[in-house]
Amino acid sequence: MAIMNPTSHSCETPYQAPQLTSTPTACFRGSRIAFHIIYGMLLAGAIPLLNKSTQQHIVQYWSRKFLDLLNVGLETYGCYHNATAQGRLLVANHISWLDAVSMNAVLPAYFVAKSEVGDWPVLGWIFHRINTLFIKRDIRQETARINGQIKGMLEQGDRVAVFPEGTTTDGTQLGHFHSSLLQGPVDIGSTICPVAIRYHDGTGTANGDAAFVGDMTFIGSLWKILCSPSLHVTLVYLPAIPCTGKNRRMLASEAREAIHTALTNLSSGHASHIAE
Repeated sequence: MAIMNPTSHSCETPYQAPQLTSTPTACFRGSRIAFHIIYGMLLAGAIPLLNKSTQQHIVQYWSRKFLDLLNVGLETYGCYHNATAQGRLLVANHISWLDAVSMNAVLPAYFVAKSEVGDWPVLGWIFHRINTLFIKRDIRQETARINGQIKGMLEQGDRVAVFPEGTTTDGTQLGHFHSSLLQGPVDIGSTICPVAIRYHDGTGTANGDAAFVGDMTFIGSLWKILCSPSLHVTLVYLPAIPCTGKNRRMLASEAREAIHTALTNLSSGHASHIAE
């Protein structure tokens, strides 16, 4: 394992972009995505009127269709059944806004996102309607407020997802896992479920087209994904980590190590070892 800096570990070699999808094909996909987002607005408008089970089915269906329209392949491995239990906090590495869509396509959850995402045109409104928790990271008191909401939702049996890196990476390295949003499960003695996310070309070679980094806009990111000739996402649901007797920093460290090991095994082609 190559150490790139004190808080960032390399998981694979830098991504080299292949030939892009033709512009007409990308535009065709984009037009279908636009209609699907409008459809999502209609569904989101009805979400508060429905029970939680129906809400989750709708979110899962819309997310799966979104991936299909983007021509993004989805693969899952590991201990999926652990994450299906009530009151679980999912902890994942963060590469793109597409992470949440991919996770919702498998197992819908309430996500914690930075407040700027809630200001996105159209999609921001949809995220508000499906009870996304928005945090203003520059305000210290926000952490306590969000932790209180996470705790309450876990106690109600809801599934919540956080990205403890606090920002996105290009997928070739794993950043430091901040523990500030892991207090909720510690307080109630719950369980966290690490989830490793990796984007590739379908043959195992890393694909960085989904990476949402730097000054990239949502539209710019979406266009890059639409132009990607072969984009797949793999989700690895790792063994659950009990919170009893541990503090949040211990949990953050354990979750990061589990995810790093899974990503390393995936990039090395050792799929049979990813959930061990």
